[in-house]
Amino acid sequence: MKKLRIGVLFGGRSGEHEVSLLSAASVLKAIDRTKYDVIPIGITKEGRWVTASDAHRLLAGESPHTERHLRAGDPETTSAAAVLARGESVIVPPVPSANQTGALVPFETHASALVQHHADQVLNLDVIFPVLHGTFGEDGTIQGLFELAGIAYVGSGVLGSATGMDKDVMKRLFAEAKLAIPKHVSFLRADWEASPKKTIAKIESALKYPLFVKPANLGSSVGITKSHDRKELTPAIDLAASYDRKIVVEQGIGGKHGKARELEVAILGNDNPQASVVGEIVPGKEFYDYEAKYLTEGSNLILPAKITKTQTKQIQQMAIAAFRACDCSGLARVDFLMDPGKSQRIYLNEINTLPGFTSISMYPKLWAASGISYPDLIDRLIQLALERRREKDRTSYSR
Repeated sequence: MKKLRIGVLFGGRSGEHEVSLLSAASVLKAIDRTKYDVIPIGITKEGRWVTASDAHRLLAGESPHTERHLRAGDPETTSAAAVLARGESVIVPPVPSANQTGALVPFETHASALVQHHADQVLNLDVIFPVLHGTFGEDGTIQGLFELAGIAYVGSGVLGSATGMDKDVMKRLFAEAKLAIPKHVSFLRADWEASPKKTIAKIESALKYPLFVKPANLGSSVGITKSHDRKELTPAIDLAASYDRKIVVEQGIGGKHGKARELEVAILGNDNPQASVVGEIVPGKEFYDYEAKYLTEGSNLILPAKITKTQTKQIQQMAIAAFRACDCSGLARVDFLMDPGKSQRIYLNEINTLPGFTSISMYPKLWAASGISYPDLIDRLIQLALERRREKDRTSYSR
């Protein structure tokens, strides 16, 4: 049987560039080469696209890398970084292929001249597996390019990606679906800069400390700060505002009486999504921030979480409802907070449509605990991408 050609896309301009390289390295290592021809495609931090005319040339002879440390920028230890360092530069226009098979049509650049591609330079692909986290990769922008090119791709579409990225819009959809969420306030960077005192008064009148201050559009806990009082609030908002024009401030679950339990569940599927077992993160720091996720030891994962069957069912049902509320497809990780008090009330925190995908990331671990191995999970996601493309192709766009 003919092998499917899979383009693994990684890197990007977001603050999660290094995390993306680690996720891509894991996918490139685990994907079944007997089923797939794999084409690594990288996007540099400056936004330049690079690919490999011979993927095996870049992947051969790699030394083992340790995923517990962010060695993602080292071409000698991370295959994804090797593509960024030594791949050939291309520009990819959104041109659908004439024969209805997926293709990205590259153009070579030589100095300041733009030279049209030759036939043998067309990247014929059956599926793109975007392992891009954060801005420009998880927010619907790159998904729009794939839609214009008419190519199958792993994960949510333009709308699902955009709503899953914007924590303000996401929470509006959760509220519309009658899902319990923490109290929060959203505002624009322009409002903060124009009247910081008024903004703080608005926050303090609606919420109680401690507060979590977040940029609306970013992942991996980049730019998130926990503020215990007004003194800590101002620099927290300044930090969040440096990452996005929209800021979300949430009231901490549990208040000053204790930290909320952090629970997570993975979703897999398109129109009929399934939920994994529930896992619990016990952060080594005050909360599960970027440093706790990727740079330091001490955080513990409990699989499955030590909660009741009723609580497990409730979380799984809420996760599927959140997935549908945001019009997601393919995959997502849904995060919850449980009140540490007697009520043990469960709140939906957020959805992540392209979660970290290293072999030690929460999403693959949740499915491994549910009986789906990492290589099989990659297979499932590729098949779901093809399924979604077939469904999309049934739609008429003209009379």
